[in-house]
Amino acid sequence: MRLLLVLGLLLLILGIASLFIPIPHRERHGIEAGGLSVGFQTTTREKIHPVVSALLIGGGVVLLIAGNRSRR
Repeated sequence: MRLLLVLGLLLLILGIASLFIPIPHRERHGIEAGGLSVGFQTTTREKIHPVVSALLIGGGVVLLIAGNRSRR
């Protein structure tokens, strides 16, 4: 099926990209009292755990193979 091929390719691309591209995470810390707001915002950039990336890549390969077999 064409849907399996597309999903497999999407998972494969996401898995490879997750190895190199960090995901930003923002947190806001502070106090608000009436109309006054005092605080700061922290931003951290974290990569996804390599096991999750490997699962995405493996799932993508499996879906690509299954989609290719069903076309025959």
